[in-house]
Amino acid sequence: MNVEFDFDGRVALVTGACGALGSAVAAAFRDAGATVAAADIVEPDDEDSLLDVDEGVQFYHGNFTDEDDVSHTVESVVEDHGRIDFLANIAGTWRGGDPIHETDADTFDLLFDVNLKTMFLASKHALPHLQETEGAIVSVSARSSLEGGEGDGVYRASKAGVRLLTETIATENLGTVRANAVMPSVIDTPMNREMMPDADHDAWVDPAEIARTVLALCSDATGVTSGAAVPVYGEA
Repeated sequence: MNVEFDFDGRVALVTGACGALGSAVAAAFRDAGATVAAADIVEPDDEDSLLDVDEGVQFYHGNFTDEDDVSHTVESVVEDHGRIDFLANIAGTWRGGDPIHETDADTFDLLFDVNLKTMFLASKHALPHLQETEGAIVSVSARSSLEGGEGDGVYRASKAGVRLLTETIATENLGTVRANAVMPSVIDTPMNREMMPDADHDAWVDPAEIARTVLALCSDATGVTSGAAVPVYGEA
């Protein structure tokens, strides 16, 4: 089944836009006619960046763990484009491999900063503008956030926090701003392939497939869906 989205005249702010999933979400919004404000601490010309900055995509450099940076970026987007209709909280990272008693506090700080604080700050500063446009937020949680597990408990906890904040935002903005989360398992990214070279990569989910789910959760097709955590596991 072919599904098409029409977001002409809408503005989408995408965090973590230079990464594999963020760049896919930015491209999906662009292809659907939206103006994309692509934000990241990584520059588009960095060797690790996957973001194409072209017509319909404008890059904004910002550290979304820093509230002043987030405030400035959000206000810049509104000044440039007049509105924000959608916020895609894609910024995130993974660290794991150690049990809790061997995990450094710096790792805890990193995961909660990048996975949860960025989502909190972006949502906090975008919400007044999303309330004006009756827009939508989609954030990235994780399948592993549903239970404890060995070796990556701090990551799981940070992603569980994303789900809980999503539910809170949905409740606080009922009838005005919809907030949902997607829950990937293993995403087919260059970094994951490098870390797990012997895995079954064919079972992993393409970032473009998750991006389509993000767009669906911003569209009128899911107008009665808010506070949900949507599985995007594929066969992984």
